[in-house]
Amino acid sequence: MSRVWQWNRPVTVREVLEDLQRERSIAYTTVMTVMDNLHQKGWVRREVDGRAYRYTAVSTRAAYAAALMNEAWSKSDNPAAALVAFFGMMSPTQRDALEDAVRMVRRDRPEVIPEAAPETTPESASESASEATREAAPEVPPEVPGEVPSEGADREHPAGR
Repeated sequence: MSRVWQWNRPVTVREVLEDLQRERSIAYTTVMTVMDNLHQKGWVRREVDGRAYRYTAVSTRAAYAAALMNEAWSKSDNPAAALVAFFGMMSPTQRDALEDAVRMVRRDRPEVIPEAAPETTPESASESASEATREAAPEVPPEVPGEVPSEGADREHPAGR
């Protein structure tokens, strides 16, 4: 999936194979099987191109990551505490990205997050972010699972491919 997301265009098994072979030895049939598994699981769609298929990601990497975060957060017995703990783990760069994201949501959907007072505290930022997560969840196809079942040879997480 990493290659498909990175290239952001329809890709063939041959293209993915050639790129992977720069890092390690891998068989064409292995890549073909993994791409077929991703298609069967709904992660990619494919179109015939001559004698091959071209595979395209169904969802973006960002939407996938957001779905994973939302799934983990929704399983918490104390979502506010989980967010505060998560924000506490963030690097300064990640906190800046969070602030940028909250600003974008405010700009694009002001009804979702009311404008905060200038003295925004980390707790109020957590509350605003949690509202954004609930209200502005990205569109992710229902086929995109939170975890990939460990079936057959397809035991790796698809985001690492």
